[in-house]
Amino acid sequence: MENESRNEYIPQPIRNDGAGWWDFGPRDVMRDLENPDMLVSPVTDAGSLPNMRFSFSDAHMQLNQGGWSREVTVRELPIATTIAGVNMALTPGGVRELHWHQQAEWAIMLVGRARITSVDQNGRNFIADVGVGDLWYFPPGIPHSIQGLEEGCEFLLAFPDGSFSDLNTLSISDWFAHTPKGVLSANFGVPPSAFAHNPNHQVYIFQGTIPGPLENQQVPDPYGTVPKTFTHRLLAQEPIVTPGGSTVRIVDSTNFPISTQIAASLLEIKPGAMREMHWHPNNDEWQYYISGKARMTVFAPNGTARTFDYRAGDVGYVPRAFGHYIQNTGNQSVWALEMFKSDRFEDVSLNQWMSLTPHQLVQQNLHVGPELMNALRKEKQFIVEYPSFSFSQIKGR
Repeated sequence: MENESRNEYIPQPIRNDGAGWWDFGPRDVMRDLENPDMLVSPVTDAGSLPNMRFSFSDAHMQLNQGGWSREVTVRELPIATTIAGVNMALTPGGVRELHWHQQAEWAIMLVGRARITSVDQNGRNFIADVGVGDLWYFPPGIPHSIQGLEEGCEFLLAFPDGSFSDLNTLSISDWFAHTPKGVLSANFGVPPSAFAHNPNHQVYIFQGTIPGPLENQQVPDPYGTVPKTFTHRLLAQEPIVTPGGSTVRIVDSTNFPISTQIAASLLEIKPGAMREMHWHPNNDEWQYYISGKARMTVFAPNGTARTFDYRAGDVGYVPRAFGHYIQNTGNQSVWALEMFKSDRFEDVSLNQWMSLTPHQLVQQNLHVGPELMNALRKEKQFIVEYPSFSFSQIKGR
């Protein structure tokens, strides 16, 4: 009876071909339920590939008056060398203080609204409000700030350097704290007493007052505003609509010109659909899962492959040119970001490649017949869906 109870309620590392055995020892059942393809790997998995999944829920939470932050870098996900991600939230009026980075900053608003400010190297300012689905981008070394509006906000930041840490930043409070008051006095032309109450450390995030209407906070600038906008309304962008109604929105320097170091695509993969088998020739892929449940198999050289499961708040990673797909394994849409340290988005479709290659060559190479060859598509699909397919058909591997 005990074994039957375990079999009914607790997943076991036993594949339907008989491989595996019961796990009676200490275990985290909740983790096993979240990662079925790691507990029972598909028979096609082979070899030894490094971990390509990490959850922001397992990251250290930095709590401040005014908000919080957590990050996923090479320290948390060692393979992710090209991009580091920061998940941050600000209270109504909460401020990510005036600061700048050695790296570019790319961001997408996930919840709520914020006001961002910046001034470029030529003294041209930029002040704007951003809401859900909006992006911003600040080039390296350009100072900026972020402040939550009436409802507060949560957003994802991405930096084109896997070793980046948001705590290792250049902040105005930190610079003041480490500059002699006499030097500050000489620089600004006011007595040293004007700096008597400066913070003695980096503030990072602090609680401020909710800013008034945007038009009341605009600062007239004799040099004008920045020539290339620092924001992009991604959800307002016309999507690529794929068979089955899934959508893709690609954003890079071609339609967001200031974004020269980060390119991305926002995917909506509906239930029963899959980001088609493909790879990226120009750089590694850093993924962020916003909603839903998915799985991905990463195919590498020398007959190696490994399958991972993803949920909202997870980060995924795929090295450059490694084959992969993203398959919706739940009953709600998967919203996910594919991100690249690049000025442009590039991918190669397995289906399109095969369809544009002499068919006799493909047939001889793969030992396949007309059924497959006639189904190949010369147009890239991005996301595919077939009425006859469901994830439940392959759960047994």
